[in-house]
Amino acid sequence: MTVRLPLFPLNSVLFPGLVLPLNVFEERYRAMMRDLLKTPEEEPRRFAVVAIRDGHEVAQSAPGMPDPTALPERGPAAGFGPDPVQAFHGVGCVADAATIRERADGSFEVLATGTTRVRLVSVDASGPFLTAELEELQEEPGDEAGALAEGVLRAFRQYQKRLAGARERSLSTGAELPDQPAVVSYLVAAAMMLDTPTKQRLLQAPDTASRLRDELKLLRTETSIIRSLPSLPSSDLTRGPTSLN
Repeated sequence: MTVRLPLFPLNSVLFPGLVLPLNVFEERYRAMMRDLLKTPEEEPRRFAVVAIRDGHEVAQSAPGMPDPTALPERGPAAGFGPDPVQAFHGVGCVADAATIRERADGSFEVLATGTTRVRLVSVDASGPFLTAELEELQEEPGDEAGALAEGVLRAFRQYQKRLAGARERSLSTGAELPDQPAVVSYLVAAAMMLDTPTKQRLLQAPDTASRLRDELKLLRTETSIIRSLPSLPSSDLTRGPTSLN
């Protein structure tokens, strides 16, 4: 079964259950938000987020390097080449916009939450913004997901401690970590300091247990690296940067 939703490509990976703040200023995404605001408040205002494989999150708006005479790209697929579906990773996440607030200058402040993983089937660039046909993906537990989640949580706490020490600041442990294996797997995937391809690999893992096994290896490796390189820079574990778009 497939569903068609507006498509919002980003240079980052969104996981189910994670919060996504957006600063929307490009016209194609403004049009998307205006369209979403037509949805009654009691109904979900959904769009799909996919990570960009090859392209630019923000389209060129003025001539620049390497060719100062090149004209800026326009349209919903600007920056993503002649076949947009090839520019994106094949698995993304549906986002439910809890807040869409229009500013005086016409830009939007959006706060959304990831809900369901989806597979990208096709992309339509014929309208004012990209839309996509998407296949919803079920989250299967896999073998020994519960035991793996316990191991990942222990390793994640060690990772947090090492990372906090590397940054020479105290670690706040007031927040309770979840115990549901799928939730653990998504939280840890989002919180670790990993590049986009690695986060994408975790998002599209075939089941929760596979994702947790991968995370356990990554946590042990990253913790060892931090131990060897105490000056390793990082950003806050549970807070990602707001997208420029």
